[in-house]
Amino acid sequence: MQQLPDRRGATQVRPPGAGRRVPAAVGGAAGLAVLTAVLLPLRSGLSLAGIELIYLAAVVLIAAAGGVWLALTAAVVSEALVAFFFVPPFHTLHVQGRDLLITLVVYVAVAVTVSVTVDLAARQRAAAVHSAVEAALLARITAAPLHGRPLHTVLEHVRDTFGMTGAALLERDATGEHPVGVVGQPPSARPALSAPAGERLRLVADGPAVFAPDQRFLARLATAAARALEAERLADEAARARELAEIDRVRAALLTAVGHDLRTPLAGIKASVSALREPGLGLSAGQQAELLATVEAAADRMGDLVENLLALSRLQAGALSVHPRAVALDEVVAAALLHTPLPAGHGLEVEVPEDLPPAWADPGLLERVIANLVANACRASEPGGAIRVSADAADGRVRLRIADHGPGIPAADRERVFTPFQRLDDQSGGGLGLGLAIARGFTEAMHGSLAPSDTPGGGLTMTLTLPAAV
Repeated sequence: MQQLPDRRGATQVRPPGAGRRVPAAVGGAAGLAVLTAVLLPLRSGLSLAGIELIYLAAVVLIAAAGGVWLALTAAVVSEALVAFFFVPPFHTLHVQGRDLLITLVVYVAVAVTVSVTVDLAARQRAAAVHSAVEAALLARITAAPLHGRPLHTVLEHVRDTFGMTGAALLERDATGEHPVGVVGQPPSARPALSAPAGERLRLVADGPAVFAPDQRFLARLATAAARALEAERLADEAARARELAEIDRVRAALLTAVGHDLRTPLAGIKASVSALREPGLGLSAGQQAELLATVEAAADRMGDLVENLLALSRLQAGALSVHPRAVALDEVVAAALLHTPLPAGHGLEVEVPEDLPPAWADPGLLERVIANLVANACRASEPGGAIRVSADAADGRVRLRIADHGPGIPAADRERVFTPFQRLDDQSGGGLGLGLAIARGFTEAMHGSLAPSDTPGGGLTMTLTLPAAV
């Protein structure tokens, strides 16, 4: 099969000699006429063998251009021209002399042999080109990555290779055939090309009629389409399996963390309320106030737990409402620190200039992010350690740094701390492990970034970067 580029630059299948026979016939006829006209004035100075060799060269050219049948016709016509114009008696097909007859017969035999040889060589060359194009196309399909849409890629190759307007892979079930992949126009009831692609699968293509399509090549493309569909379905199943595994992991972590973090405050509340309701204990006013403070602290802890879980669910569901505006960073930092009590013995250093450019952020979300980061720094710091909050601006961005002097986090674990329900070294007493996950989620929702780094002298620094308000 010969490969001809179609108008889209793809390789289109054509039968051997299709589209070249008519131009070759017209050119061959014109060429023989011109050649005869050129040789007629020279016939007295040329031998019959020389003239026949010239005509033989013309026949070889016609064979290369138009195929064997056109070449055989040209050989007979050229033989008649030689006999009519160049063999005495002129202007007749009668040949006198045995030697002249032998010469003409040998010429015809040689012309036929050369024509067949040239045509076979052309067909072999076209077949080699076709096989190379087949192999290259199938290699591209096979080498295509499994992620993405491999079936769509195969169908695009089918459509472009055969010059179709659309290609589809159909799957048969109890209700009939249904497309599982379509490129271009949807499949019609009578497609131009059709090939089985395995059990319950069929590859079809719609467009102009193709003369004698290569069914073997089409069958290979159909098999490739079926394998691509299988690869897509396996990839989807693997993705669902990973998603279910992640859901199971999060569920297990949630149950473990919530079970611990709920039991502790609930136990404190129950014990304190039971003591307050026991008249025989004879509690003093100070003892009653202490028990009530315990109940309040436990309730606050449970409230924070529920608030964090709700915030995480909004983040994961993509239902977080963000209302950014120009906000003064020093005011938001002051509000966040006001609602974030520091543990006893911790110091706080704040260096947030009042003349900083305003940040483009949601003030409520930003306050929550800063509060979570300060609370995390307090938990990481040793008693008596200082928390430093500083800010600057550069290149259209506003940066807020919250640094502690605790043990820090190894570089390999820094991204892991932003995973929900993740507490390094499985330490208890540090909450659900949602604070940093929520902080990063809120920050990214405001088109900012949150990155950890080492604190000079030891510890961890969280850098919050937000766009400056224009």
